[in-house]
Amino acid sequence: MKIKIFGGLLVAALAITSMANAQAPVRPIKGINRMERKENRRIAMDVRTHKITRGQAFHLRNEERHLNRDRRMALADGRVNRFERRHMRREERRINRTIRHDEHMDRVS
Repeated sequence: MKIKIFGGLLVAALAITSMANAQAPVRPIKGINRMERKENRRIAMDVRTHKITRGQAFHLRNEERHLNRDRRMALADGRVNRFERRHMRREERRINRTIRHDEHMDRVS
């Protein structure tokens, strides 16, 4: 009897901890998700056409991961205020400039 009770409590504790650790999906923010999809396509296309290296693509995708982390932090309170939105758009523009710069590096030299 004690084993059944202990086993039931163990299963309940595991279920509660797994629900607490589940990460909420990244909610859309006006205009940001569209730009992110566009950037991901550009990075993939540039790697295929050898405009950028795989290392440069890794760094660009890492910057995207940082932006996603910022987005999750902004949504932690349930709302994205204008300052957080401005910060994310500024970061997206910076990533776009970096992609463009990396694409055209071989033309400079």
